[in-house]
Amino acid sequence: MSGHSKWSTIKRKKGKADAERGKIFTKVIKEITVSARDGGGDPESNSRLRAAIQAAKAANMPAANIERAIKKGTGELPGVSYEEVSYEGYGPGGVAVLVEVLTDNRNRAVSDVRHILARNGGNLGEVGCVGWMFDKKGLIQIDKKSVDEEELMETVLNAGALDMKLEEDCFEIVTPFDKFEAVKQALDGEKIPYSQAELTMIPQTTIKLESKTAEQMLRLVEELEDHDDVQKVYANFDIATEIMERMSA
Repeated sequence: MSGHSKWSTIKRKKGKADAERGKIFTKVIKEITVSARDGGGDPESNSRLRAAIQAAKAANMPAANIERAIKKGTGELPGVSYEEVSYEGYGPGGVAVLVEVLTDNRNRAVSDVRHILARNGGNLGEVGCVGWMFDKKGLIQIDKKSVDEEELMETVLNAGALDMKLEEDCFEIVTPFDKFEAVKQALDGEKIPYSQAELTMIPQTTIKLESKTAEQMLRLVEELEDHDDVQKVYANFDIATEIMERMSA
């Protein structure tokens, strides 16, 4: 599991995500709105919208909120116009950082991201400076107690998964970008539950961080993810689980 994926998993287990549900709702509503705007309001024909709705349901968002966000995206209800922007830069220790943003004010967003990076030992870079270090792939996590390993491996590999491995208490499945939906559908068909399924940016290489630099990096990620305009943060750090556990407390 990449360092950033492990960090997200640890926070989820610690219940931090539940404590920040209001922020999660804000981010998911933006994603639903933009997905519906760009690809239409039918989740059957809009895979991005379908994934956003699944994320909303996982966060226990009321159905009325989901429907309202879709209608704002399709123009049936008035709403804010959001712009998709990606920023690239570096964190402590030279870690590559990708930040995906949905904002109604690009100037405010870039200023805030630059300030957060600088305050935490990083800096904003030029477009393309670190993006080449990441590959867009599907990532699915399944509790190892909920499934037979051989059955799972056969199901996901036949559906087009790239890799499956055991990471502590879960199986981690990596898929090509264009096989993500097929693998999810195969799991659903076999009634195999997954705890997390998302399209993500997986680093080609990682940078190992220790002690104060590791803590500074995790604080940077936390602060970026707390910003209302920031949807996703990706970074290629490798930090010991013990440090992540301590920082998530």
